[in-house]
Amino acid sequence: MNIKSLLLGSAAALAAVSGAQAADAIVAAEPEPMEYVRVCDAFGTGYFYIPGTETCLKIGGFVRFQTDFGRDKVTSKWNPASVPGNQATSDWDAFSRAYISFDAKSDTEYGTLTGFFAAEFNADADSDAGDSLIDVDEAYIQLGGLKAGFFYSWWDKGLNGETDTLGNNTEFNSIAYLYDGGSFQAGISLDELEAATTKANGLGVAGIVSASVGGVSFDLLGGFDTELEEGAIRALLSADLGPGTFQLAGIWASNPNAYWAESEWTVAASYAFKATDKLKITPGAQYFGDLQNGNDFDSGLDKWRAGLTLDYAITEGLATRVSVQYEDKDTINGGSEDQVFGFVRLQRDF
Repeated sequence: MNIKSLLLGSAAALAAVSGAQAADAIVAAEPEPMEYVRVCDAFGTGYFYIPGTETCLKIGGFVRFQTDFGRDKVTSKWNPASVPGNQATSDWDAFSRAYISFDAKSDTEYGTLTGFFAAEFNADADSDAGDSLIDVDEAYIQLGGLKAGFFYSWWDKGLNGETDTLGNNTEFNSIAYLYDGGSFQAGISLDELEAATTKANGLGVAGIVSASVGGVSFDLLGGFDTELEEGAIRALLSADLGPGTFQLAGIWASNPNAYWAESEWTVAASYAFKATDKLKITPGAQYFGDLQNGNDFDSGLDKWRAGLTLDYAITEGLATRVSVQYEDKDTINGGSEDQVFGFVRLQRDF
């Protein structure tokens, strides 16, 4: 081997070593594994695991457009613009509403831990409070059967359709416990009534017992207003009957109180008839005996109401509801006043 060959071979070796070192220097680091959102099926459909935790979250809600007709906006139970001082300027009113909820659940040694929050965003140009009203619908913590926060009480449960009125106030800041034995339930709640009574620091006590056998269920509910020292009891029966569900309810109250104040007694009934997979027809009726007169039920005046509610599922997630009600109420002068009212609703659930 001559000197020339030796030099050429050394140069080639050095070039190969340098190239290998350069190649090693620019090798990209391996990407870190991504954590994809996992479906959580432990609490039903729609839940997913919050990344990095064992907490399951479900986001839901709806968007609604509705037009009310034939009733004073102040007394309409479904009108979001029912605020003090709001005056009706016509016999119809259109509004829009967005509702969103967040439901977080996880398993613990004490049972399921839940944190729930829901809010409503209402748009109604006729409202004296402005064209956008934001309302906290519910906000509570629940561990097993123990529940604390702002939520709908058992008085909120009503009949199918839109004819009945079965609760005076249905949302409170409360502490409640419900024993759930499957076909049998029993619960008690302590409710803050300060926003529902004329006295400060109001406290209410409510209790419920429920049972279900086959297609029949029964609820017995009571509430006592400790400030007014008056109470009310309510019974509700629901039964699968033919192609629909029949419901019957009755209330008696000692005198007006935070839970029931409209009349001394009332009876209501409805039948939700499933005409097709998409159409449900629900007629209903209610009678009110001895309407409220100041702080008592001694008016001797009665009222009755009858109506019809139609529900139609246009497509998955989109439905419409139409309600038409007729009401006749006794007046102090011995006469009566009647009215027809209702609404047309379009709603997209998600």
